[in-house]
Amino acid sequence: MDLGLTDCTAFVAGASKGLGRAAARELAQEGCRVALCSRDEGRITKAATAIEADTEGEVLPLVCDVTDEEQINTAIDETIDAFGDLHVLVTNAGGPPSGAATELDPADYRDAVELNLMSTIALCDAALPHLRTAAAEDDHARIIMVTSVSAKQPIPTLALSNTARAGVQGYAKSLAEDVGPAGITVNTVLPGYTRTQRLEDLAEDIEDRTGQSRAEVEAGWSEENALPRIGEPDEFAAMVAFLASARAGYITGAAFPVDGGRSKHVL
Repeated sequence: MDLGLTDCTAFVAGASKGLGRAAARELAQEGCRVALCSRDEGRITKAATAIEADTEGEVLPLVCDVTDEEQINTAIDETIDAFGDLHVLVTNAGGPPSGAATELDPADYRDAVELNLMSTIALCDAALPHLRTAAAEDDHARIIMVTSVSAKQPIPTLALSNTARAGVQGYAKSLAEDVGPAGITVNTVLPGYTRTQRLEDLAEDIEDRTGQSRAEVEAGWSEENALPRIGEPDEFAAMVAFLASARAGYITGAAFPVDGGRSKHVL
C-alpha cells in the first residue's frame, strides 16, 4: 500500500529510543523527511544516524526538552528551516514514574501533567501554523498523539500516567473539532505493553516491590491481552505511519489502542 508520505515532512518528539524512535524510523522508511528530538544530544544523534542508515532518508536530530516551550518553538523553527514545510506532528514524551494514587503528592501530578499533557499542547501550538499551510497547499496535515492504554483502562500502579494521558485524550478530541475545518486530522495512539526500555523499568520496579521474577511479571502482562504476548515497537509504529498517511485523510478525533487486545471496553 502506498501511504502517500513521500516528500512529506514529519516531526517526532521523544524519538531517541522506544516508541518515538520506532515511529520516526517507520515514517522515514515510508519516504518522510524526519526531524526527531530528545533532551540528550548524544542519544538523538545516534538514533538519527541509525535511522538514516536503515532507511536512506533525510533525518534531522534536534535537542529539545518538550517541557520547555521555548525549546519546542526553536525545534519546530529548525525543522522548517531545514525542510521547508511540516505535514506530520507526532507528540510523544517519556512516561511519568509509577505509583498508586495515594502514594503520590500534588507535585508529582503537576510534573506528570507538564511532561505528558502540557508538552502535547505546546508542540501542537508551535506546529499548527505550519500544518495549516500544509493542509491548504498539499491537502496533507496530521497530528498523532502518543498516549497509553492507561488513558482508557487505568492501570492501578500508574496513577500519574492514568491522569495525564486521559487529559491528552480530552485535548485531542477538542483540537480535532477546532482544526478539522482546516483539513488537519488529530488522532491518538494508545500503546499497551510494548517491549521498550520503559517496560523494562516498570518490570524492574514490580520486581523490587513484589519479589516476582521478570518472567512472571511479563507473563502476567501477556495474560491480560487477547493476543497473549508483549508487543513490539514496529507494530506500534505501523499504526502511526498509517494515521500519518494520505489514506487516513477521513479519520480524526479517534483513539487507537495498539495493545494486543488488553483493553476490554466496548467503545
